[in-house]
Amino acid sequence: MAIYLDSALVSEAEIADKLGWVKGITTNPTLLAKSDLPPETTLKKLTALTSGPVFYQVTARELAAMLNEARKAREIIGKQTILKIPATSVGFQAVARLSSEIDCSVTAIYSAAQAAIASEAGAKMAIAYVNRATRLLGDGIALVRDMASVLKNSKTEILAASIKSPQEAAAAIQAGANHLTLPLAMLQAMTTHEFSETTVEEFTQNGIGLNQY
Repeated sequence: MAIYLDSALVSEAEIADKLGWVKGITTNPTLLAKSDLPPETTLKKLTALTSGPVFYQVTARELAAMLNEARKAREIIGKQTILKIPATSVGFQAVARLSSEIDCSVTAIYSAAQAAIASEAGAKMAIAYVNRATRLLGDGIALVRDMASVLKNSKTEILAASIKSPQEAAAAIQAGANHLTLPLAMLQAMTTHEFSETTVEEFTQNGIGLNQY
């Protein structure tokens, strides 16, 4: 399993890098729009801040333009590139043409059938927007579970995105997600629990360690 930062802000990527356990960075057009830098500059800086993958989502709608944009992203990010291609008819065509040369993920999947096509097209990952699927479909965790069922004998893995709580993150993994991508605040929230803090405080008050010598 890998946990990624979902952000295009260099300042957040710097913090995530210092955590030591964040394995890469996912971006999308909305996140890139929040950066004060041009997309190319942002992607180069993000790539320099992680040894793991950097995800770039194509914005073109026509097949030829998608292929050109995908290859331009590969030139910028290099071997760390994972493309995010939308789960549309044209998008699946793009994945089928690109997956042999660039790692691809299919994003905005809302059905197990789309996950199956992503696998057939050669996608490395199928991305489910868990919380958004709950709002639109009624149960985003059920979507992950259904995707896991159809992908269990394939090489395509599930990346769960749109996670709004640590509980939802854990539920996505339990349902079959292989990886998570989370905003910085959620990454930080995943590390804490009120009982952990009180337990550590009890140890500190009642025990001793090397720091006392």
